[in-house]
Amino acid sequence: MADAAQLRDDRIVLSGAEGRHAATVRRLAAGERVDVTDGHGTLAECVVTGSRSDLLELAVLARRAEPPPSPRIVVVQAIPKGDRGELAVEIMTEVGVDVVVPWAAERCVARWRGDRGQRALARWQVTAIQAAKQARRARFPEITALAETPGVARLAAAASLAIVLDPGGPAGLRSLPVPASGDIVVVVGPEGGVSPAEAARLAKAGAVSARLGPSVLRASSAGAVAAALLLSACDRWT
Repeated sequence: MADAAQLRDDRIVLSGAEGRHAATVRRLAAGERVDVTDGHGTLAECVVTGSRSDLLELAVLARRAEPPPSPRIVVVQAIPKGDRGELAVEIMTEVGVDVVVPWAAERCVARWRGDRGQRALARWQVTAIQAAKQARRARFPEITALAETPGVARLAAAASLAIVLDPGGPAGLRSLPVPASGDIVVVVGPEGGVSPAEAARLAKAGAVSARLGPSVLRASSAGAVAAALLLSACDRWT
């Protein structure tokens, strides 16, 4: 990963943590191909020209810009217990989710408060960056600040399609018409489910209730599965 200014040069020097990882962990050597991105859609196709223990020298062969995704997949993820939130972010990033919104749902056991909440959010953001690199994404997902239910309702109201995942939902997710543009917002509740009050508020904002399939998935995996189904139903996975 590099900043936009570096990607405009014909030669790129990766130093610091990025350079050490490339040179000592991945052991990249002269002549090997490397792709470098700014995480915002610009990607430089490079070849390694030299390496030391703490940096990598690259020559840029070509550049390309990945257009903004359409439709965008936005997953509102109720905060799971332990490290399951980071697992959810990792899988959703690999699948192709564009925005992850941590949600303080009523029935969440875990709570983000004060410094603890800031550290938890930072872990989600670092996890997203690492997973995006592993998945070779030119655009990294956005991990937003913690949202309360009123904010989630506003996201649902502004979306082209908003879905609340519910194992008892009246329709299967794959039966829903997928819009060609705008945001598709998927709301993933906690292990205890979305509360009746939350469900009513989201329904009033225009969200529809839908099930994924015959089995009940954990909160940490439901968002990734829903995103995969939606991405396969639109042009982004063709």
